[in-house]
Amino acid sequence: MRGVTDDVPLDDAPLLDELMPWSVAPLRLGRSWIVAPDVRTLRARWSRLVAAEGAEREELFRPSRARTPSSSVAALPGQRTGTVRFARESGPCPEPVRLAHGPFDVQWLLPDHRLIDTARPELWRVADERQLFVVEQGHVPGAAGPPLLVTAALPAGRSPAGRPGRIRPLFRRPGGEEPNVTPGLLPVLSERYGRQVTAPEVLAWAVAAARPSPAGCRIPLTADADVWVTGVELGRRLMEIQLRGAHGGERPRLPGGRRPYVRAPLPARPTTLSYEPAEETLSLSEDEGAPGESMGRISPVPVEAWDFHVGGVRMLEQWFAHRTAPAAPGSLDAIGPAAWPQEWTSELLELITVLALLAERDRERAALMAGGPLLPRAALREAGVLPPPDAARRPASVLDHQEEGPEGQFALL
Repeated sequence: MRGVTDDVPLDDAPLLDELMPWSVAPLRLGRSWIVAPDVRTLRARWSRLVAAEGAEREELFRPSRARTPSSSVAALPGQRTGTVRFARESGPCPEPVRLAHGPFDVQWLLPDHRLIDTARPELWRVADERQLFVVEQGHVPGAAGPPLLVTAALPAGRSPAGRPGRIRPLFRRPGGEEPNVTPGLLPVLSERYGRQVTAPEVLAWAVAAARPSPAGCRIPLTADADVWVTGVELGRRLMEIQLRGAHGGERPRLPGGRRPYVRAPLPARPTTLSYEPAEETLSLSEDEGAPGESMGRISPVPVEAWDFHVGGVRMLEQWFAHRTAPAAPGSLDAIGPAAWPQEWTSELLELITVLALLAERDRERAALMAGGPLLPRAALREAGVLPPPDAARRPASVLDHQEEGPEGQFALL
């Protein structure tokens, strides 16, 4: 391949949109009560809703322009949920599914199309045990944090500040079939590096090498085979940390036995989160002056974990706020655990570990492309890789079975 140079500016590096061309806009849930950090809460909310009738059910439902209890909607692909109008629903709660509700915050979702304003069925059709989703964060000038995040759970696709990103599945079909990589890229890279390059390697490289820009994430491609191998290994490690054991990977652990522990029991209903850097201690406390006020403590919490931001938002604070923010009395959002569940403590300890491990790799990620020769976009155009064909930007046809439409009819697709 001609056109290799040492001085390719960042704005000449290809966009992720050119290398993984099929992308989907974020989900638009429409109502917050269909997402919760635990399954019991969702089942309790469902039971409360189906027990209500008439105007009370309508009020609890929180209608929108896209969804009301009278909306006629098809079932989501792969989900066994009712398709009668929700105003007549009286059945059991559907089985909740995992949802990457935001960076590093996997919660649970009621997978009922009648409850979701815009569910993006094309994502549900390709979501399986082999799929990975890369979420491109909305650009925030000067913001720290990784521009790309990877999850095995279906992602909502919005940044911590609510900016829409793009969701890119690694595969266009179920079962790990048809990589979402622009046609011709894998052979060109394989020839350049003298080894077989796969779609998962391209994703790993992108996670390690991505650079944010106003036009979207740019992915500088090295011309050096050894640098490619180094970057892919770094990207795999970053992905393994983010995936937290999904797809057969290892659960994240800090080296040297520096595991965060609960040093003082957490209160039943914490409302405040604070950090003491000198002692590397995270404190969760109840309202000041509340009866039985108490404070739980977790340490050691590396300062890098506390200071970890994405899109200008501190991740530990947002995770805590998603579980403790007050809700309107009488609403379905107000239904939740009576006390802080033990499983949330375990999730918090793991989140601290994840953030600390990712922060440790920041220097490696920043140094990956320092001073090495790059492949400019022009070289990929010359090789016929860019621009990607229009068909690569559209979802593949993946239907091998009937999908249920509204009121039990077959969906016409």
